[in-house]
Amino acid sequence: MEPNLTLRAVLNHLIQTCKDGQEGYLTAAQNISDPQLRRRLSEYSLQRAKFSGELQTASHELGDSNPEYASSAAGAFHRGWINLKGVVADRDSHAILVECARGESCAVTAYEEALLLALPAPIREIVARQHVAVQTAHDRIKGFTGTPEVKPV
Repeated sequence: MEPNLTLRAVLNHLIQTCKDGQEGYLTAAQNISDPQLRRRLSEYSLQRAKFSGELQTASHELGDSNPEYASSAAGAFHRGWINLKGVVADRDSHAILVECARGESCAVTAYEEALLLALPAPIREIVARQHVAVQTAHDRIKGFTGTPEVKPV
């Protein structure tokens, strides 16, 4: 397989992961009553939109004319955000935050796997910087849940 195709596949997976996080955090923010948490979750949603945009730009520069622009329901399950839809109806803040932490666990793993690859320096810098922010968000969300470890499904 051509190296750029593999790299574009990795970038598309991270783009999808960010898009799922963006949608997940937005859904969570809209369904949580605490204004401070709502603001934090909205910030994470915007952060993920920015991250996906950066990754889409990098993918364009590699010649991908149509990098992933939307999240997918099937992929969201694997990226940990699908269960959020089931808990928002009850507006249970703890359950919503647990699902956010689960989604973030999957995102952390996706970034860690990408960083194991031989990425070109400019892309490695983007992925590494985003990984730090995703890990920080994961740790904060996990702290809000009061749960020591939230495992991805």
